Amino acid sequence: MTGLNTREGWPEGMRLIVRRVKPSRRHLGKLTAFEQKTGWRYSVTATNIRHMGHIAGTHQVQFLDVLHRDHAEVEDRVRTNKAMGLANQPSKSWETNASWMLTANLAADLDAWLRLLTLHDQADLADAEPDTMRFRLYHLPARLAHHARRRHLRIERTWPWAQTFTTSWKRINNLTAAT
Repeated sequence: MTGLNTREGWPEGMRLIVRRVKPSRRHLGKLTAFEQKTGWRYSVTATNIRHMGHIAGTHQVQFLDVLHRDHAEVEDRVRTNKAMGLANQPSKSWETNASWMLTANLAADLDAWLRLLTLHDQADLADAEPDTMRFRLYHLPARLAHHARRRHLRIERTWPWAQTFTTSWKRINNLTAAT
């Protein structure tokens, strides 16, 4: 990697990784004019990582691309966890805030598992923001009634996401118990 040309004023060894992919349906509305003209979606990553210790292949562009995309995924989960309550520390007490943090992380994990196990085929909810999930599924105009050793879920018929919720409910109830 010696003799790497960099732009004037850039840190030594700085590289740009440009990734070109066919845009998915959800990205079509967000394409730039250049991307619309070429029919490709581009993502650009700037990095100065040359290699990581003695790990083979870490100097290759593909490794660095995957490393940066994984990091973006982690940042997205942190943002989601903050939206699930991690950003709001309720007290000056360390113990109370630690309990709050554990509870917020548990809520984010349950939200992620719900999406993975029951909403994987719902395009509008599989990657929805926490506010959308709260509005559509978690603040539910329904009543859970017990009668004759059975549970009955009574949902308001005019609610637009009733079918999505009942599908999710059935999938959760059909999961086998962990052994």
